[in-house]
Amino acid sequence: MHDLSGHAPDIVGHRFVHGGEIVDAARLVDATERARLDSVIDLAPLHLPGNLMGLDLCRQHFAVPQIACFDTAFHTTMPELAKRLPISQALGLRRFGFHGLNYAYVASRLEAELGDVAHGKVIIAHLGSGASLCLLEDLKSMDTTMGYTPAGGITMGTRSGDMDPGVMLELAKRYTVDELSDMVYHHMGLLALSNGISSEMSDLLASDSPQAKFAVDYFSRQVRATIGSLAAKAGGVDALVFTGGIGEHAAVIREQICTPLDFLGFVLDVSTNKTNSIRIEHHGSKPILVIPADEEAMIHRLCLTFNPLH
Repeated sequence: MHDLSGHAPDIVGHRFVHGGEIVDAARLVDATERARLDSVIDLAPLHLPGNLMGLDLCRQHFAVPQIACFDTAFHTTMPELAKRLPISQALGLRRFGFHGLNYAYVASRLEAELGDVAHGKVIIAHLGSGASLCLLEDLKSMDTTMGYTPAGGITMGTRSGDMDPGVMLELAKRYTVDELSDMVYHHMGLLALSNGISSEMSDLLASDSPQAKFAVDYFSRQVRATIGSLAAKAGGVDALVFTGGIGEHAAVIREQICTPLDFLGFVLDVSTNKTNSIRIEHHGSKPILVIPADEEAMIHRLCLTFNPLH
């Protein structure tokens, strides 16, 4: 707010990790919507309290429309096979998917980068402290790794990702709900795999510790296994895209992920991979791209097209 130097915005866009059961990509935040957002905090307790704090501060300081933009909306195109959990529907729980604002941004870039291939089967790996992968067909989300909450999917900085339910039942015997919630969101993942060295991939790559190397290898193995799984679900894959802090900047991680994927037709070019170029595939390989994440660009677009008067 200090950076505005006295200038007032005309509209303020906010990223919300979870939108709950709605399909809207963005909503005007009035009193009803603000109350609804409070009701979905349990779906993303690591993120939503901070999202709401920023929203409330801006509502106090700026008498302009506040637009909530939802990371879950991009995945509403997933088929029922990808949305359902193998539990009774009477429980009212399902898979949502996350990182949707950035997936939407990357999808908007693909035609310019890939031409007709963009409308095929494309896997996007959004790799950062929070990480997920998404399968696109014709630029729409068909499947993704995160499910009911952002704690699911592949291993992340402090989140385990998917895990044997029996392990969670055992932990539930040893810890209170609050203690277990804190563990799930803040003390698992790369931090636990490295025996507490760090949750940050840059720290782990810089370390010569065997525990750090183990955590790095574990992460890369999970990502490439997930690429194989999504390719199997789709019956093939036409292109692979890396995005997010790790995906954009960690050439070593991209190499570890891609080297065993030559059976899918992906072969890295060593030199372009090291320079984090947009196109990093070797001649004759299927396309491998690096596209910087830009949720802000999608929020900007949503705010410009969103008319709060209607």
